[in-house]
Amino acid sequence: QVQLVESGGGLVQPGGSLRLSCEASGSIGRLVVMKWYRQAPGKEREFVARIVWSGPSLHYADSVKGRFTISRDNAKNTAYLQMNDLKPEDTAVYFCHVEITTFERLTQDFWGQGTQVTVSS
Repeated sequence: QVQLVESGGGLVQPGGSLRLSCEASGSIGRLVVMKWYRQAPGKEREFVARIVWSGPSLHYADSVKGRFTISRDNAKNTAYLQMNDLKPEDTAVYFCHVEITTFERLTQDFWGQGTQVTVSS
């Protein structure tokens, strides 16, 4: 089993910044990719950003390009989402999602519990 612990959410004014963290622990054979999603009230969960664990591949939703940066610390099995120039429409619960390969070479995926980000003056 894999556990994902997210942190870093909170209340920030428009134009402000936050950095989210997602630490993976447990029975991880190999991390493959980590993603951030978000879900605003009354809306479906949407993709925000993705980072491939063993290479340089990054991908962002158009709505956050140029403002958000995803990064990783391989030694800590942790991904980060640096969010700058935050807007009220960025208000949502942010979820971490990870895909791993187990020691038995099975592919599994897991979700974090979510962290609230509120952008408001």
